[in-house]
Amino acid sequence: MLTDVIGVLEAAYPPARAESWDAVGLVSGDPAQEVRKVLLAVDPVAAVAEEALDWGADLIVTHHPLYLRGTTSVATTTPKGRLVHTLIKNDIALYTAHTNADVANPGVSDALARAVGLAGDLVPLQPFADDPWRGLGRIGELPERTTLGEFARRAAEGLPRTPAGIRVAGDLSRPVQRVAVSGGAGDSLLGTAAAAGVDVFLTADLRHHPASEFVESGGPALIDAAHWATEWPWLDSAASILRESGVTVETRVSATVTDAWTRGY
Repeated sequence: MLTDVIGVLEAAYPPARAESWDAVGLVSGDPAQEVRKVLLAVDPVAAVAEEALDWGADLIVTHHPLYLRGTTSVATTTPKGRLVHTLIKNDIALYTAHTNADVANPGVSDALARAVGLAGDLVPLQPFADDPWRGLGRIGELPERTTLGEFARRAAEGLPRTPAGIRVAGDLSRPVQRVAVSGGAGDSLLGTAAAAGVDVFLTADLRHHPASEFVESGGPALIDAAHWATEWPWLDSAASILRESGVTVETRVSATVTDAWTRGY
């Protein structure tokens, strides 16, 4: 049943750990409904709903919430309203694990760290005061010292390809081994990464002025990847938790690229 799947997800990603502004948990669906197939995706958008329909999924688990602000309508005159109608008409439930998955152990940044080649133990970049093994971002090390340019190449190979690719700020010949990563928008962690003494910080959605000032101040090198790409590796981690939980469901990581940018020139 859906309630059993929710129990597994909330044990791994406790809703109480979500930010106060966030909207996580069950968005639509009956907790008593049967769930046989679970599709995992980053974004709750029409293309993902179509993939769920084609595959016969009973549940979509997404990282990003459908609604972060209140609404007074789910009319089909809006994209979100049409999505709600599609889900309900086809008995497809929707569940979200967002900032509670970001800070989990393992969570979004653990999966990102492994995808770009970090090995050994990982520790939070910004740990919780009451739990040093949970928190935002991760710090780890590459198996051996390399250059910024080579690490950037490996990171690009380890992440799903997007039109924007990745951007690098720093001397490509700079030696790197100690690395910080944060899935999704990591602007707020720039100062924390600098204080952590890492050689490079890999995240997404970095803005021009903060990045420029950060590099000019002599901080770590920066790698800026697509937001969607930095969070996509977590989907397989979440699917593994479901598969290993004893709940009898078939899982599938969405192959639909929902990055907002569709072409680069």
